[in-house]
Amino acid sequence: MTTIAVGIICKTPSPGKSKTRLSPPLPPEDCAEISGCFIADLAATIAGLSEGGDAPGYAVYTPAGSEEELRQLLPDGFGLVLQGEGDLGRRLDRGITDLLAQGHAGAILVNSDSPTLPRHILRAAVQALKSGDNAVISPALDGGYTLIGLSRPHPGLFADIPWSTDTVYSLTLERARTLGVPVISLDPWYDVDDARSYAMLEDELDGRPPPFSAAGRPMQEAPRTRAFVRRRQTVMAS
Repeated sequence: MTTIAVGIICKTPSPGKSKTRLSPPLPPEDCAEISGCFIADLAATIAGLSEGGDAPGYAVYTPAGSEEELRQLLPDGFGLVLQGEGDLGRRLDRGITDLLAQGHAGAILVNSDSPTLPRHILRAAVQALKSGDNAVISPALDGGYTLIGLSRPHPGLFADIPWSTDTVYSLTLERARTLGVPVISLDPWYDVDDARSYAMLEDELDGRPPPFSAAGRPMQEAPRTRAFVRRRQTVMAS
């Protein structure tokens, strides 16, 4: 069977080190808690995606030594791959290379900030990599991307990209063209990493999906994130 690895690139939650751009409005302890909710919900989505066995899930994580704590957020059968050193580009390249070394025909890395990322986007990414020597990207609302996948390593794809800017997606497409790597772009989604995107998450969980979501597609359940948001809303209203 042709398998495509789907890895969450993540940091094991820790107060003061997780989701710091969400503080404010959230205190550091809540930032760590919601980070754990995001990882758990996204991992559950990936586990459901891989029920047929063709899309095994992984956490591509940091720091070393946090494995026991991280496993509490992951479904049984999820693999663990330690992140490499360096900037995000080097870590993405190392993560893709390490997942491919597990014997998979392709590898997808998903950011850990999109707890409601729809399963149909993930499934489309898996199918895109099965179709040939491609790169696959789901653009993010902030100009980056929520996932990127490759069927073989292309180190130059990630070199000298100004990470955490609104040009990451467009520059990656330009780099792929320069390298001759075909790119399949999927439906967009959003990262929850500041007060504005947290408000978008609240709206989505209240039944008001973002305007760019595919019409007629049911939202992806994120039960742990939903429980956190509801609890916080109750506290704020009291």
